[in-house]
Amino acid sequence: MRAFKKRFLVVEGKLGSIEEMMSKLLEDAYDPELFRKNGHRVVDMLADYLADVKKGEGLKVLEWEEPGEKIEKWRHGFLESRPGEQTMERFCADVIENSIHLHHPKNMGHQVSAPAPAAALVELIGAFLNNSMAVYEVGPFSTAVETLVIEWLGAGLGMPKGCGGILTSGGSIGNLTALLAARQSRAGFDTWEKGANPSRPLAVMVSSESHYSVARAVKIMGWGEQGIIKIPLNSRLEIDHTALEETYRRAVDEGKHVIALVANACSTSTGSYDPLNPLAEFCSKKDLWFHVDAAHGGGVVFTSRYKHLVDGIDKADSVVIDFHKMFLCPSLATAVVFKDGDHAYETFSQKASYLLSPEKRGRWFDIAQRTLECTKKMMGIKIYALLKLYGVRLFDDYITRMYDLARRFAEMIKS
Repeated sequence: MRAFKKRFLVVEGKLGSIEEMMSKLLEDAYDPELFRKNGHRVVDMLADYLADVKKGEGLKVLEWEEPGEKIEKWRHGFLESRPGEQTMERFCADVIENSIHLHHPKNMGHQVSAPAPAAALVELIGAFLNNSMAVYEVGPFSTAVETLVIEWLGAGLGMPKGCGGILTSGGSIGNLTALLAARQSRAGFDTWEKGANPSRPLAVMVSSESHYSVARAVKIMGWGEQGIIKIPLNSRLEIDHTALEETYRRAVDEGKHVIALVANACSTSTGSYDPLNPLAEFCSKKDLWFHVDAAHGGGVVFTSRYKHLVDGIDKADSVVIDFHKMFLCPSLATAVVFKDGDHAYETFSQKASYLLSPEKRGRWFDIAQRTLECTKKMMGIKIYALLKLYGVRLFDDYITRMYDLARRFAEMIKS
């Protein structure tokens, strides 16, 4: 603390006491005109950057540095600047220059979307307003918007009017949320209050191409490796639905209580879509929870050319879709949609009298009852904004174009 005070007292001449110095810092931090000036300049910088990067001229997708070099470069001078020495313009220029350029035409990067500028602007508004979303009173607008987004998505998936769900921070939390609901629904007892039944361990059937977050969710729930039953695949790396009965029977003979099946639409590493209709039929026959991890490829449901890839998704008990992958949104925003909206309330059944209470169960506007997160961002507003500004056609155009490009690329590789 002495070093901290000494550092500021050096530049105290014009300002007087340390208390006055701190007051001036706070005034600058919340100064509307300084914010206006910085905001205009940052938007101009980003607009110029977007114009340049879309041409693919003069910029690489990434100037590569080894991890050790990178951290040492940015450690230098990290906490040594005095107030006013670092300008917002210079800082933003450094961030832009040293980041991966997702909007570059030669970018073939990992998974996340090159966000639409309008969605990024709305993200700024959400960050500035910073309304939490645990209960309605702390985030009324964002709560209503999120509910409407889930209703729109559920209808697009072909789910009935009683569907429901939430937005959460990423597909990993989304898959965990869905499988927690599956556990509460199909275990045959109140797992939330009574814990596991070691005499009959729970298990879920999955593809070996499933995202690692599915296995991670199973292990977080305490089922261990034995809780993961891998189904054989066909030559296209899809679940071989003809092997379902034998795989299920073997697991039951081993004393496992199989409660769910997870399908890919599509898988992360290969883009394979599992055959949803026969999987749904099998789950119905065995009374299994049917979950579809559509984080990457569920958006095709809004296209005319590729919608057939998710035939049968309306029969799922739960679906996960990432808006930050194929819906032009900044990270993070993941939808967890339940065919029966009441299942969303069974996932987290804890009591928190200062926030939640049993008599408030079913109040859609208190989102903390249905999500792992208590404080969370105003995720729905960027999706709502794109729908209001451009309509569903924007997603159809974008996703169709990406899939067309992927097909063309595959043909180039084959040739």
